[in-house]
Amino acid sequence: MTAAPQPSLLVYGVVAEDAGSVPADAVGPDGAALRRVTYHDLAAVVGGVMPEWRPGRQDLLQYSSIVDGLAQHGPVVPVQFGSLLADEQDVVERVLAPEEERLSELLDELAGKVQVQVRARYVEEAVLAEVVAADPGVRALRERTKDLPEEAGHADRVRLGELAAHAVADRAVEDAETVLAVVRPHVVAEIVRPVGGLDVLDAVALVEVDEVRVLEDALEALAQAAFDRLRIRLVGPTAPYDFVGGTGWD
Repeated sequence: MTAAPQPSLLVYGVVAEDAGSVPADAVGPDGAALRRVTYHDLAAVVGGVMPEWRPGRQDLLQYSSIVDGLAQHGPVVPVQFGSLLADEQDVVERVLAPEEERLSELLDELAGKVQVQVRARYVEEAVLAEVVAADPGVRALRERTKDLPEEAGHADRVRLGELAAHAVADRAVEDAETVLAVVRPHVVAEIVRPVGGLDVLDAVALVEVDEVRVLEDALEALAQAAFDRLRIRLVGPTAPYDFVGGTGWD
């Protein structure tokens, strides 16, 4: 008789062993309640999934919701989405035991901190008007091409697009620094991601919990002052996904 397939364990994150139980309403992809696998002062939060499980967008959203929920009650080291291990012994032997020192240090470093994302993007009409006003070459090309039929002046239009794109990119560097100057006094660490087009800034930051509202207020003041040309958003707080060194197990 063929044995029934056994579920694997999907690992969500690692918390301190004394962090309390997993919320009763936290369930995995199979609808079963999550549980903790403990080892000394650490606990891995896990849920069962069957071998045929194939992760989808809804599973990723569920994972994020669970890990963010854990972060509301104390430090958590998020484990890369989709990390599957065979059983509880595998969790201990491959995750908790060999990484005990590093995970403990991370939990200490992350205590009282959360992650936020800061994004800024130009209002297209406003920034293009600024570029045209500031650059005589762009202004001349725009005047030369604006009344031409679609099939005419192709080379000039290509050149105009290139000049405008470079000018917007140069302007974005300065405006990103303006936003970061408001952010940096309130954060512990930051990671600035590459941007392009009309995006000015995409950054994630590690913030003390008590500083989140202060940072929100500071960015709101800047957003109101620059509203005619720049849209600024703060997303979070969330678990510190970008500040744990890509923790994950296959």
